[in-house]
Amino acid sequence: MLQKKNLWWLLGVAVLAAFPLIVTNPSDTSIGVITLLFMACASSWNMFSGYSGYIALGSSVFYGTGAYTMALISIHTHMAPGAAMFWLVPVGGLMAMVIALPFGWIALRVRRHTFVVITIAVFFIFQLAAINFSFTGGTSGLALPFIQWGFSYYNVPFYYVALGLVIFITIVSAAVRRSRFGLQLLAIRDDEDRALGLGVKVIAVKITGFTLSAFTIGMAGAVYAMFVGQIYPQFVFDPVFDISVALMAFFGGLGTLTGPLLGALVLEASQQYLTVSFSNGSLYLILFGSLFLVVIMFMPRGIVVYVKDRLNKSAMARAAVATDQLAATGAGSSS
Repeated sequence: MLQKKNLWWLLGVAVLAAFPLIVTNPSDTSIGVITLLFMACASSWNMFSGYSGYIALGSSVFYGTGAYTMALISIHTHMAPGAAMFWLVPVGGLMAMVIALPFGWIALRVRRHTFVVITIAVFFIFQLAAINFSFTGGTSGLALPFIQWGFSYYNVPFYYVALGLVIFITIVSAAVRRSRFGLQLLAIRDDEDRALGLGVKVIAVKITGFTLSAFTIGMAGAVYAMFVGQIYPQFVFDPVFDISVALMAFFGGLGTLTGPLLGALVLEASQQYLTVSFSNGSLYLILFGSLFLVVIMFMPRGIVVYVKDRLNKSAMARAAVATDQLAATGAGSSS
């Protein structure tokens, strides 16, 4: 069974890796890059919020931090535009972790509902700071060094770096879930007071998970800044980002490994396609709302869990029929 699961994972990676080789239209590969970045962010967000039950609505703080880290370092060091800039991607993730540590230390001393409010408040603080501080460029934003790669080739390096982020966070998320640390996060989600009574260092575990989750989101923000070439505070510190990432995890299956990846793949690809294909840039919101209502009404635990439950029920039904047939055959033989 484990080998079969690994085969499915390898098949998924192979399909994603082959995408820019088969689909060479720059508009389509551009959609692929953004979709992969959201897959990485949704999975990273789920690694904390899905496992611990603490729903964070301020993750764009880390996304924007990674983006501005990439922009400011590359501009002020007069970095030559090109592949060498990718070395700054982990720096963006580390800077996001630096921001997440005091952020989490303050926000995670309260319980779930208050935590959501604090994350929203901190988000607006960072957004207003980015708009008003001079070193961020204010509302004019920042322009990164222009990379002179060919038009048909430009998206390809970004695509594979984004795919690397997805693979990285998937491996880390799986390792966390199977570790003692992951079990502690799940215990906090199920019953925080009981976990505390059993000796779990609740505050430390939550802060660690929150900080670890910020790393990949910060790296995704750095890749986005380099990919777009110009960033604005209202786009990298965007409340829609926070809602979208959470929605993707809920849509696919909160707390599962594959759910956020599937949710981001479906929702973000659909959003990008609708935005490119139609002049109405808000059309995707109708799709998001409709899909979310369907999931809440018929699949409240997400698509992945729903499909697994249906498959298990079908397998149990087939096993029951086979058992009845075997019993009937045995009774006929004895008579």
